[in-house]
Amino acid sequence: INPFLKNDPSAKAKRLARALVSDMVSYLPAKREEGLRDGTLKQLFREEIKKSYEEYVDQVGATMAESTAYFQDALNDILAGGKTIF
Repeated sequence: INPFLKNDPSAKAKRLARALVSDMVSYLPAKREEGLRDGTLKQLFREEIKKSYEEYVDQVGATMAESTAYFQDALNDILAGGKTIF
């Protein structure tokens, strides 16, 4: 079996976190720009982040979600454009 095709839960969790956060950016680009400009990303995206995190936990499990920073890293890398906001 190809080791690169193995079902790696950690890699799956990272990919899912990035996909969920990327969707927020894709669907709400103006809201993101406003949040970056005004420093209000956390407040503006509170509901979207909550819903996406719930989906993330449902798919990867509470243990994986709570023991890693994958979702937080995705928020900072993708939603916050590389800034440490979350």
